[in-house]
This record gives sequence, structure tokens and C-alpha cells, in this order.
Amino acid sequence: MEHSADFQEILSSPTAAYDEGLRFFMGKGLLNNALRRVATDLEEHGIDYSVIGAIALNQHGYRRFTEDIDLLLTKEGLETFREELVGLGYRPAFEGSTKKFRTSQENVPIEIIISGEYPGDGLPKPVKFPDPSESSVVIDGVKTITLEKLIELKLASGMTAPDRLKDLADVQELIKAKSLDESFAERLDSSVGDRFLDLWTAIQGSSER
Repeated sequence: MEHSADFQEILSSPTAAYDEGLRFFMGKGLLNNALRRVATDLEEHGIDYSVIGAIALNQHGYRRFTEDIDLLLTKEGLETFREELVGLGYRPAFEGSTKKFRTSQENVPIEIIISGEYPGDGLPKPVKFPDPSESSVVIDGVKTITLEKLIELKLASGMTAPDRLKDLADVQELIKAKSLDESFAERLDSSVGDRFLDLWTAIQGSSER
């Protein structure tokens, strides 16, 4: 039976958060309910999107619990979201917020990233957040950023932001989960290909010990 509760209250309790995590990995729970409804609402309003961040990691097979839903939208998509969906199941996370929202029903945080922005330190670089209509794949009914773009963004983020080293660890976990080989580097932007190979090599070295 699904719980009808406040997601933030659940996270404040270690026991309740653990139970929600188990439901999440089973495809149930408040977070998955919110994700499915967000996807439906975006599609019904003609808003191109891709899930990114930890939700995308899970979609591609690396199981990691998360406390929010990260969405990639175009600037026009964000405007439509604010005009047509805020007040209809969604609200700003705080007064004046333009890119952070919460679902009205479960109180699940939603953070929006705009196409064309740069990962990591936010400075211009060869890798940037793509148009969701050009770099997404449907997984379990949810439009998800492609594995190649997800890894590119994670690498570019971890390489340029000292406080984002976990993004490099996420890439290593994806390498393991998807059994990626060194040839995968050829599918990535050249600016991050060598870092992918470094992480891949490190995994091979640890498995041989």
C-alpha cells in the first residue's frame, strides 16, 4: 500500500527514509509516484524534458536513492512549466524561486536545469546540457537523458568542480553497472574521453587485486 505523506517528513526519519528507499528501488513509493506524474504532466503540456541526475542514474541501472527529481528543460519549456503547471500540482520551492519547485501532493523537490547551461563550475566548456529532444531515451515510460550524455555531463562536472567529485564516482558505478569497456570513450566528447579511460583503468586494476 502506498503511503500518502509528506516526502520531507519521511526523509527526517531514518526508519521511514529507509522504508521509502526500499519502495523506490521496487518502483514504488512517493518519489516514483511523483516522477510518473511529472512525466505525464510535462508530456500532456507539450514540454520536452529529460530526467537527469540521480534519477537518470537509476534509470540506467545504477541504484542510488535520491531526494529530488532533476529535470532538463529548454528555456521555453521552463516558461511553459511556470505558466501552465505552477499552481496546478506544483509550487515554487521558496518565494521568488524560478528553477526549484516542489510537488504539491508529496512535497518532492524538483530542480530544473536549462539546455545550454554548463555542468560543474558553470563555466563554458565543450560539454553542455543538451536539448532534451535530441538526447533522450524512454525508459519505463520516462524520458531519460542518454547514457552517453549522462556520462559526459558527470565527467565534465567532476573534472571542473572540486565539490562534485561524486560525479566521477557515479561514472565508475555506471561503468560497473553497464559493463562498459574502454571503447565507450570513443562515444564521448574528446574533452572527457581520457578521464573516462582513467576511471575505467582504475576499475580494472582494482578487480585484478
